[in-house]
This record gives sequence, C-alpha cells and structure tokens, in this order.
Amino acid sequence: MHTFTEPGGVLAPGGQFTIAELCAMERDGVLSRVFGQAFRSVAEPETAALRASALAHHVPAALAGRAVLGRGSAAWVHGCAPPPPAICLLLDRGHRTTSLAPLSGCNVHEVQLGPYDAERLGGAQVTCALRTAVDIAMHEPAARAVPVLLALSRNADLNCPLGRINMAVGMARHVPGKRRAQDLLRSLLER
Repeated sequence: MHTFTEPGGVLAPGGQFTIAELCAMERDGVLSRVFGQAFRSVAEPETAALRASALAHHVPAALAGRAVLGRGSAAWVHGCAPPPPAICLLLDRGHRTTSLAPLSGCNVHEVQLGPYDAERLGGAQVTCALRTAVDIAMHEPAARAVPVLLALSRNADLNCPLGRINMAVGMARHVPGKRRAQDLLRSLLER
C-alpha cells in the first residue's frame, strides 16, 4: 500500500489532496480520520505526536507559532480524553493576543506558562501531562475532570500520579479554581 503523508504523518486539505479526495480515501479504507479534516494512513498507528499534528492543522495561522495546545485538547493528545469539541489554545500572558474568528473551532485562554509547562509533539506545542492535569483539575467540571485525571494518573509513561498532581495544584499561587481542584483531588486520593 502506498501512503501519502505530510510532515507529522497527517494529511489535511490544501496539501497534496482536496478534502473530497481525502474523504474518498477514508471511504476506501486507505485513510483514517484523526481529527476534523486531518487524516492518517491506516498503516500508521495513532500516536500523541500524530494527534498533536492533527490539531495543529486546525489552529489559525495567526496563532500557530505562539499557541500551546492545552486542557482537554492536550489531554486528548496524551491519550487520556475524548477528542475535544473545540481546540483549547493557551497563550502566555507575555504574548499579544489575537482575536479568533467566531467559527474557528478554537478557544483561547491567556495564562502564565512556565518554562517546563509545554513540550513539542508532532510539530505543535502541547502542555506536558502534569500541567494538563493541573489545568483539568482547576478548570473542568468534576464530571469531565475525574475520568481524565484518572486516565492521566494511570498512564505510567506520563509520570503523573494523583499525589503529584495534588502537590502541583497546592503550589499554584492566586489561581482561580485551586480550592475546588484540591477538594476534587483529595476525594480521588481517598478512594
């Protein structure tokens, strides 16, 4: 089988193929949809780098070099959550914000990003597992946060046990949602 992939292993419209051609190859069983209009060869396994690359294809060009995939989007990249309904982009408060088109499929949050909060995967900046877990605990409703936090903590490759997440939340200063996150993590640790 011959595969046609772009850097990152993802095919998206505007590269070698149109969306109609990509969808036809998906129907023929040659490609599998990763996210939105991003596809991969069925011969290539879906990895964190591939998921990050697929999301990166949907980030508006004005934000592509500055935005970090975060929260639920990063949790999906790490393999610990379902695909996000909208791509969550984090911009360091030190950068100037660019407004998004209303139907961009992205949400932007201005945050403080530390030097070790993000890593490069599949050509995109993604929050590391620990920062992702802290953000999920602080900003997501408990019903969505619990399964994601448990999945992140149970993945040994991510080195993100609940106790470590709880310590990281405890070290956060002047952050909304901290107390709620601590209560949530305490309840998970007591299980």
